[in-house]
Amino acid sequence: MTKDEVVRKWAFANNDEAIAVLGPNDALLGLLDDAYEAKVTTRGTEVSFTGTESETDQMYAIVRAITQLSQLGVHLSEGDYRYAIDLAKRGTLDEMASLYAAEVATTYKGKPVRVKTLGQRQYVEAIRKHDIVFGVGPAGTGKTYLAVAMAVMALKKGEVKRILLTRPAVEAGENLGFLPGDLQEKVDPYLRPLYDALNDVYGLEQVQRARERGNIEIAPLAYMRGRTLDDSFVILDEAQNTTPEQMKMFLTRLGFGSKMVITGDVTQIDLPTGRQSGLIEATRILRDIPEIAFHFFTEQDVVRHHLVRKIIEAYEGANQPQVYV
Repeated sequence: MTKDEVVRKWAFANNDEAIAVLGPNDALLGLLDDAYEAKVTTRGTEVSFTGTESETDQMYAIVRAITQLSQLGVHLSEGDYRYAIDLAKRGTLDEMASLYAAEVATTYKGKPVRVKTLGQRQYVEAIRKHDIVFGVGPAGTGKTYLAVAMAVMALKKGEVKRILLTRPAVEAGENLGFLPGDLQEKVDPYLRPLYDALNDVYGLEQVQRARERGNIEIAPLAYMRGRTLDDSFVILDEAQNTTPEQMKMFLTRLGFGSKMVITGDVTQIDLPTGRQSGLIEATRILRDIPEIAFHFFTEQDVVRHHLVRKIIEAYEGANQPQVYV
């Protein structure tokens, strides 16, 4: 230990608390060791951090914050640990506790659905306050899942009479005719991600019953033409693959007592070459309307496997213009 180094220590109440906070195989300690130059050592239920004052303060604060959440019954994953480290390095770790303070929804199994990043919290707040919300950003940020969770809760509370989930079937005109089955069987593969999110939150049996009653509808975007959607929670997924005409058609379906959430990733457009994305155009045309909210996620909001975030960052870096000297 040099004269510039300090030691900070954190003591857990008991072994059970230490295991709950540090995770399987002391995962948190390994992540801290990778993220900081300071050294991490353990002795019984005590963790010591040795290094610069700045780093040891951050590491201590991370363990304290996660311990406090654990005491509230919150079970954190490795992804949550990584996000805590990001927040600490940005000086916003104090906001982590507020992320887990309230539940967005509860799944049919009784599992709470909570936001896991500051960006997700802003997105959920925007949906609560606005009738039309655009959620734009990379894969794995929870855009669709959180919207579905909020739609289910709105239906359960009687705030809306039905949920309508839709997606554009980009290749419908070209390839669906070659697939076996009736029209519903042809379009189901395009809608599968929506089924998965809905079943996870609401439960397969409940979803089937609600569809039979007409309280839940899942359909390709083309089915929306000519309709007015009152008292509905409507989600348009994969909106980057709409044309400008389709986007205008969809948005003008909004009826009284309804909400619309439009999600998409403008880096994954599958439209034919030369066709403009309706999502990109809507962002440009509608951004000055105060009643419409636009929320833009970043790679820091990715809550899937940590490699997903690294993949997104790598692709963004590769797409930056090269400067040659």
